[in-house]
Amino acid sequence: MQIHQYKSNGYNMVLDVPGGSVHVMDDAAYEAAEVLSAQPDADEASFLAALALKKGAPLAEQETADFREAYAELQELKKEGALFTEEPYAPSVEAYASRPTVVKALCLHVAHDCNLACRYCFAEEGEYHGRRALMSFETGKKALDFLVRNSGQRENLEVDFFGGEPLMNWEVVKQLVAYGRELERNYPKHFRFTLTTNGVLLNEEIMTFCNREMDNVVLSIDGRKEVHDRMRPFRKGAGSYDLIVPKFLEFAKQRRELGLKYYARGTFTRYNLDFAADVLHLHDLGFDQISVEPVVAPKEADYAIRPEDVPFLKNQYDLLAREMIRLEKEGNGFNFFHFMIDLTGGPCVYKRLSGCGSGTEYLAVTPGGELYPCHQFVGIEPFLIGNVDEGVTNTDLVKDFKKINVYAKEECRSCFARFYCSGGCMANAWNFTGRIDGVYEIGCALQQKRVECALMIKAALAEA
Repeated sequence: MQIHQYKSNGYNMVLDVPGGSVHVMDDAAYEAAEVLSAQPDADEASFLAALALKKGAPLAEQETADFREAYAELQELKKEGALFTEEPYAPSVEAYASRPTVVKALCLHVAHDCNLACRYCFAEEGEYHGRRALMSFETGKKALDFLVRNSGQRENLEVDFFGGEPLMNWEVVKQLVAYGRELERNYPKHFRFTLTTNGVLLNEEIMTFCNREMDNVVLSIDGRKEVHDRMRPFRKGAGSYDLIVPKFLEFAKQRRELGLKYYARGTFTRYNLDFAADVLHLHDLGFDQISVEPVVAPKEADYAIRPEDVPFLKNQYDLLAREMIRLEKEGNGFNFFHFMIDLTGGPCVYKRLSGCGSGTEYLAVTPGGELYPCHQFVGIEPFLIGNVDEGVTNTDLVKDFKKINVYAKEECRSCFARFYCSGGCMANAWNFTGRIDGVYEIGCALQQKRVECALMIKAALAEA
């Protein structure tokens, strides 16, 4: 039984954490909820006494009337199961941890090579702690066969062409898509292909193919020209912004007109803590599906986000949320990935508890056919999980990943955002704590703020 209360942009927000109900309350109900959160079963007399004790003085006549009305409203919400609800998943967490899983998604590293030299790249310019390499068609075929074999009864399978820069191995990408369509004719499966690209090699032929075959495309761009070019240059130092922006805008326009998915995906660092300006710049350019995310970098990196940066970054999320509300009301809105929350449906229980499924349902495949828990673990030897010829061989590692959920981390159990972030990224946890069940504190603070902003935006637009 837990609620989370906060004030944002003039709204008194109350989230029933276990049940997911969101309430906007007047001042009396907001204060009443705070008192009742400590004793939700209190009768009216005890509730009013607790309020007087909290205020340090007897309640005035009008105050008493207001709080009696608030008490009745909150009790009705409780009766309806919309406030002070019980934790729904904790009693079955052991059964959840031992659930059978199937592989449903692969990240195919078709190119461990890149034509850019992004300063923050965890893949070391595409090499992933190894040597430059391109995936062969034969290895890619084995990967798709592995996915079909290990996907159980699941029909929809997801495959992301990743790198490095996957367009450096474009012929193999096309061949693998064709092979996937062939598999669809022989098995009750459907492949949802995604391409992540820096745009350097993008052309009309590639766009046309992707518009026909790719369920989603991810366009890597960091925002303002000076920001993008500083962190995403060519190897000789020249910036890439001017080359990619016209291509990305045309690609996004085509995808939008065809009703197809895409998003412009950027990274912000300590060099652009005012990242809200980069999000709004991308919107001003013409993108309406945007994700700009905090860099995850070694503490010693000059561009790494530091704990002292968090208050400023929280203010940036507030600023962005207010601007998004204004633009939406003016008929010029856009989607920001980290503010997208579905209050009526949303992720299934498994995703709410454990997130992306890395190491169990989601695996990455190297050019040589090695299997890793996700793209951020690739090349880290202790996380080698198998290969496309033999399948998953390190079953103990799979069990370790399967155990990770929001109840496996002490910090997550009491966090109001746990069913939205699902425990956070295990790769980030490993990078900062040396444990996949660790907690990346900066990431947690920013995720909590994003959830608060997302819920406030829902409230603001609901009354528009």
